Amino acid sequence: MTEQTYSLALHEEGGRDIAGGSKGETTRPQVQTASPWLRGLSWLGEGLYRLLAVLLFLLLWEIAPRWGWVDSTFLPPFSQVAQALGKLILSGELFKHIAASLQRALLGFSLGLAVSIPLGLLIGWFRGFERFIDPLLQTFRQTSAMALFPVFILLFGIGEISKLAIIFWSVQWPILLSTISGVKNVDPLLIKAARSMGASPLTLFHKVVLPASLPSIFTGIRLSATYSILILIAAEMMGAKSGLGYLIFDSEIRFEIGEMYAAIVTMSLVGLAINYTLVALEKRFTAWKA
Repeated sequence: MTEQTYSLALHEEGGRDIAGGSKGETTRPQVQTASPWLRGLSWLGEGLYRLLAVLLFLLLWEIAPRWGWVDSTFLPPFSQVAQALGKLILSGELFKHIAASLQRALLGFSLGLAVSIPLGLLIGWFRGFERFIDPLLQTFRQTSAMALFPVFILLFGIGEISKLAIIFWSVQWPILLSTISGVKNVDPLLIKAARSMGASPLTLFHKVVLPASLPSIFTGIRLSATYSILILIAAEMMGAKSGLGYLIFDSEIRFEIGEMYAAIVTMSLVGLAINYTLVALEKRFTAWKA
């Protein structure tokens, strides 16, 4: 066998080894990644699927008044509501009301966070304190915020302080109860492991209890954010001169029904944006769960 023939035979044998693995050498299969176009189409399809229920609802909203299923005087088609929303945006009036509502909601919500989270951590960590204060907390929790609104008006007047007070009262309970539940339901094995390694009570609380309680705390925060918007809208319908609640009430009085529904849609979008912002923050602070 000549040298050229021998080299050709080795080349053919190596090809068979790669293709069929006859020499016992395994080759890694080539993973074919989808093209950016296919990935983009997949994301687009997933996004449309997630929005399908909303789109069907808007379609029903559009055709129901036009086909006479409901009275268009009281429920105009969605296209007319969208036109009213566009006018509010172009005039700048909508942003003024959104800013006023967000300012009130954020102030009341921040006060609720500043009080409820430390108090919830304290109650959840000290069992004796929980047994002492739990009956009082349960009594207060069952008291409706709207039932107390006249009391807040008597105490603080009809201005901004009464609105902040009712928001604070509404948002603190979901945060407080979720924080207490999060602290009490920390895995005992984590606490025993930290103590066995000589962790001090402060280190145990900071490194183990607080991080393990964050998912439950964020659940309460998201619920409270929703309550802050709902209670704020009701509070702004009485004694306010700006805000989405005032816009809804004022539009109803002026019988601008399209504008009224535009304000309601805006309120829903603002609440949706706040919810997804809190979801993103939760994923950021609880990345260890993954």
